[in-house]
Amino acid sequence: MTLSSVSTGIHAADAQRGKALYGTCAACHAVDAGGIAAMNAPALAGQDSAYLVRQLQYFKAGIRGQDPRDALGQQMQGMAATLADEAAVENVVAYISSLPTPANSKTIDYDRRNGEVQYNASCGACHGPGGKGNVSMNAPRLAGLDPAYLRRQYSNFAQGIRGSHPDDRYGRQMQMMATMLSTDKDIDDVMGYLLSQ
Repeated sequence: MTLSSVSTGIHAADAQRGKALYGTCAACHAVDAGGIAAMNAPALAGQDSAYLVRQLQYFKAGIRGQDPRDALGQQMQGMAATLADEAAVENVVAYISSLPTPANSKTIDYDRRNGEVQYNASCGACHGPGGKGNVSMNAPRLAGLDPAYLRRQYSNFAQGIRGSHPDDRYGRQMQMMATMLSTDKDIDDVMGYLLSQ
């Protein structure tokens, strides 16, 4: 497994084999890969395939989920380890990539104007307009993700729980950015804004 570059074989991956492997993932991430908030598992469908491959590689290599305070990340390390090799990672991601982005009907109370302003000032340059993700910046899609998941990841970056491994260069970038939203209200408003996108 090469961590210095994300595999380019996604297009040649076998989504049907990936579907069989995804059965294990569905218990937490849902059959449609739309995520299950009660399981603390984010939506995967609609996420960039290179990002998903990188995160699975990071979990398998102990780059993500290595902090003892990250119980959910450690749980995901164990799950990623069930993917035997790089082909299995690519196949499961090919299957996830074949699924439609899930519709989100959840809403929360937030100040839309403040959320949009704070997002554009602090997050939009990397994560793209409306949180749709930015492949050229290796920044994942945030739009429509569960606010509790996003808040936990933002907090994990800010506390050094996520992104502190020397081989996680994008995580280290995000650690620096995780101080941009300085109040709980701003964080909540950005989460609400992203949920609405």
